[in-house]
Amino acid sequence: MVRKAVNLFALCLFLCGAVAAAQEVSKGTAAMTAAEQWLALVDGGKYAESWNEASQYFRNSVQQEQWAPSLEAGRKPLGKVVSREMKKMTYKTSLHGAPEGEYMVIQFATSFGKKRAAVETVTTMAEKDGTWRVSGYYIK
Repeated sequence: MVRKAVNLFALCLFLCGAVAAAQEVSKGTAAMTAAEQWLALVDGGKYAESWNEASQYFRNSVQQEQWAPSLEAGRKPLGKVVSREMKKMTYKTSLHGAPEGEYMVIQFATSFGKKRAAVETVTTMAEKDGTWRVSGYYIK
């Protein structure tokens, strides 16, 4: 009887862990899809559209009139994207200067036509409706 109870408890722990892992994978997939779709806009020079598709937090932080010229100034000298490979994805519930929430910080090793080795960091966040959208973008 005790052995059955212990086995049942172990099974419950395993299943709870499996459910949590599946939820993390689901969040990671949604965050990656949002990042890739947003990067496609940026790669295509659709900077105004990228602002429109970003998170509410992003749109409240960056003025629309300033986004396109700023992004163009940063991206144009690099040339077109030659390759991009995801290197790291980190789940966070807080980021410095940002509201509490769910975030995925995704780092890509990216090669541009005029800069062979760069690191793009795309931060996505879960909106109130559960949709993942880009909330930050940096190139090193």
